[in-house]
Amino acid sequence: MDAHKAKIPDIVNNSTLIEVPFFQRAYVWKEDLWERFLDDMAFVVQYNRPHFLGTLILKDASVPQQNTSYATRLALVDGQQRLTTFLIFLKVLCLKMNQPGIFDTNFRLITTRELSLQHGKNDSEAFKCVMDQTNAVPIIDNRSSSPIVQAFNYFASHLQMSTLNDYMTVISNVQFVRIDLGPTDDEQQIFDSLNSLGVRLTTSELLKNYFFSRNNITAYQNIWESVFEANESAKAYWDTEIEAGRVKRPLIDIFFDAYFQQFIQKKKYNISVDDKLIYARTDQLANSYQSFVNTYCGGNKNTILDTLKDYATLFQQTFKSDFCSTTIPSDFGIERLNIVIFGLKTTTLIPYVLYLAKNISNLAILNEMYGILESYVMRRIVTRASTTNYTKLFLSFIANEILTPQDLRDRLQVLGGTNSSIPDDAELRDGFEHSKLMNLYSKGVLYLIESHIRPAQSAVVLHGFNNYSLEHLMPKKWRNNWPACPTPLDAEKRDSILLTLGNLAIIPQSLNASIRDSDWSTKKAGKGQEKPGLTLCASGLSTLQDALTKTDWNESEIQARALWLYKQAQSLWKL
Repeated sequence: MDAHKAKIPDIVNNSTLIEVPFFQRAYVWKEDLWERFLDDMAFVVQYNRPHFLGTLILKDASVPQQNTSYATRLALVDGQQRLTTFLIFLKVLCLKMNQPGIFDTNFRLITTRELSLQHGKNDSEAFKCVMDQTNAVPIIDNRSSSPIVQAFNYFASHLQMSTLNDYMTVISNVQFVRIDLGPTDDEQQIFDSLNSLGVRLTTSELLKNYFFSRNNITAYQNIWESVFEANESAKAYWDTEIEAGRVKRPLIDIFFDAYFQQFIQKKKYNISVDDKLIYARTDQLANSYQSFVNTYCGGNKNTILDTLKDYATLFQQTFKSDFCSTTIPSDFGIERLNIVIFGLKTTTLIPYVLYLAKNISNLAILNEMYGILESYVMRRIVTRASTTNYTKLFLSFIANEILTPQDLRDRLQVLGGTNSSIPDDAELRDGFEHSKLMNLYSKGVLYLIESHIRPAQSAVVLHGFNNYSLEHLMPKKWRNNWPACPTPLDAEKRDSILLTLGNLAIIPQSLNASIRDSDWSTKKAGKGQEKPGLTLCASGLSTLQDALTKTDWNESEIQARALWLYKQAQSLWKL
C-alpha cells in the first residue's frame, strides 16, 4: 500500500482509466453536500489556498499484455462520491467558462475520447449524459431523477462565475490522499479502517463485483440478478437480517457462507488446515472466496458460478424465517427445523441442512434427517449443553458425507462423553426438572412439544412461534398473593423451582400485570372480559390443559408437570 498527496491531474487524466466497480452502490450525494462543496470551492478560489477533499483508494486493475487505449487501469475502491462530484463540478465550470475543450482534453482518453472515469451499472448512463452536455443548463427530462443529473443541475443553477471563475486555481489547490493498493492488500480492511463510522460493504456486494463486471453482463443477469434481484419480494428475502451469533447478517451473506462450505469441506480440494481456519472467518468471506478460486481452482471462477444459482434457489426454498410466524406441522420436517434455526437462533445448522437438501431427493429420508437434528439440538437445549462446537461438528458432517439417518445417528452416538454428545434420557429428565433456561429456549421447547402433541382436529389453531409469550404459572412475585412458605429455605427452593420448565407455559397473549401476579384461582379465571386469565387465554393448549384443572398450584404440581413434559419430549426427540 502506498499513500500520498495527489491533485486531480495526478489521478484522473487522459491516459488513465479509472473504473467504479460495476456493481458498486449508486451515487447518493444530495443538495446539502453540494451546497457545502460549492462553498468550499468558492473559498479555494477566493483565497488561493489548498483544500483537502478526502481519500481515494485505488487498486491496479490492468490486464497484462492487453492492447488498450490507456496506459493505466485502476479500480476505484473508495471515493466514488467525492470524485464524481468533483468531476461534475469541473464539467459545469468549464461549460460556464465557455471552454469545454479544457475538460475534454484533461478527462477523456486520448485515443478513444471515452471518459477517464467509468461508472458502474447504476450510474454509467447518467454520468455519460452529464459529461456529454454542451451547455450549463439544467437537464429537464426523464433522466432528472438521477442524483448524478441532479448534481449537474444544481451546479448549473448555483455556480456563480463571480466567485468561481478560475479553473486552474481549483485544480491546483484541491488535494486528495491517494492510496494505491497492491495485489495482496486487503481493500475491505482498509476501507473499514477509513470508514469506521460508515456503512460496511456486505459480503454479497464484494462478491458481486468479484464475479461479474461490465464484460459479463449476461452471466450476471442469468446467475445473479435472476435469483437475488429478480423482484422486490426476492430482494426483501435476501436483505432480511438474521441474528447469527452476536451479530445480525442479511440472509444473502448467510447463504454465501453456507454455499462456501459446500466447497471447502470437499476432500477433493485438499484444502490446507491453515486455509480452512482462515476460510472459517465470516468477516473475511469475500477474500476467502477469491483465495479459494486462485489457490484451489486455478483461477477458474466458474467452479463457484456453475452451481451458484441452483444452490441459491434451493436455499430460498428451504430457509424461511417467516415459518416463525405461521403454523407448523406436528411431524418432523423443514418447517419445524426453521423454528430451531431462526426462532432459537441455531444458524450453525444452515450449511449442513443446505447440504442435505441438495443431496437427498427422498423427502421421507430428508425429513427423518431433519428430525434427528431437531432432536439433537433440543435435547441439548433442555440440558443447557454448550453450543461452542456446533460449527465444527455440523461442518464435519459435510466433510464426511453424512447423508443417511443411520450414519447421522451413529456419528452422534460416537460423540458420547464429549462436550458435543447427545444427552441421554436421564439427562433429559434432569433438564426438565432442574434446568433454568433463558426465556427464548423455554418457549421453543414448549412450542415444539405443543405442535407435536396437539390433536389434529383441534378446534383451536396453533399460532406461529413468534405469536406466543412465556408465562410463569406460579409468578416470580408469589409472595404478594400466594401462601407463604414454612421456612426461608422452602421459600428459596420455591424461587428456584418456579424458573424450571414445569412451571412455564406458552400463551398467545400476555396476561394483564394484575392477573400475572394474582393467586392461582384468579390467575386462571381472570377479572372479567377486560382482564382474561389463563383459562381463556390458553384455551386449547395441550401443554397447559391438565394444569388448568388443578385447584392448587405448588411445588408438587410443578414437579409432576415437569415429568409429564419430559415424557412428551422423550417420545418426540428420540435417540
